[in-house]
Amino acid sequence: MLDNISVIGIDLGASYLRVGLVEDGKCVDLKKRQLPEDKSVMSILNMMNDMILEVDNGTAEIGIGVPSVVDPDEGIVYDVQNIPGWEKVHLKDLLEEKTGKSVYLNNDANCFALGEWMYGDGRGKQNMIGIIIGTGFAGGIIIDGKIYEGRNCGAGEFGMIPYKQSILEHYCSGQFFSRLVGVNGEDIYEKALNNDPVSKKLFYDLGTHIAEAIKIVLYTYDPESIILGGSVSKAFPLFRDGFYRELKSFGYPNSLSNVEISVSKTEHVAILGAAALCVNHLKVNKTEK
Repeated sequence: MLDNISVIGIDLGASYLRVGLVEDGKCVDLKKRQLPEDKSVMSILNMMNDMILEVDNGTAEIGIGVPSVVDPDEGIVYDVQNIPGWEKVHLKDLLEEKTGKSVYLNNDANCFALGEWMYGDGRGKQNMIGIIIGTGFAGGIIIDGKIYEGRNCGAGEFGMIPYKQSILEHYCSGQFFSRLVGVNGEDIYEKALNNDPVSKKLFYDLGTHIAEAIKIVLYTYDPESIILGGSVSKAFPLFRDGFYRELKSFGYPNSLSNVEISVSKTEHVAILGAAALCVNHLKVNKTEK
């Protein structure tokens, strides 16, 4: 089975780099380091290569998820979030030259969706959406068992949809607290856990905005499953009430009753999703032959 191959998954974040060896759909060896202070292309590339060598068991495949616009065919990443100097990086070519291994890459939301579809709650689903709710709000789309990227790998950028006085991302991510309310999200989270009424109300309001975004996803794609991931999704118990109350206004109750909405429980899903790029590539090639 193709699922039983060993591949390396890499999650490039704004502050940390994670590299893991994935075998039989599980991350069996994981390394995590803070990015070099200068965050230059070569500094991060050298760190990436060192970490690959630490987990490598002879695999010939590497998958990478990055928080940016990606050209997956050419292997180019554009304007990586919060990493200055990464405006246009031929990451695939650079890493293949350095490691001698085949490299596949995509944006982090697509990797999240693919990871959940292949190894998480999305298994067995033909149509599902994975939504990352963190410092931003974006999705990965699976249609008929295949990742849908769009012409420019820009499909699923739900956070950029106009909403109220701004865009969805400003209301449906951690930016809701910092940008619109002017408070620190982590501080509000701790206060809400301690039953502070003002903080709890803020999370309730966040839930109503996220529900509005999910309604747009439902109207557009009508999937079998929507899986929420990202740092803010971990606070789901705090915004659950506002989320479900607002979701009740969805125009097609029967459709709503048939969709599964859940929060990701998949451990190391970013690494698994990046590794899934390699497995998915092999599956597609096998199907086409």
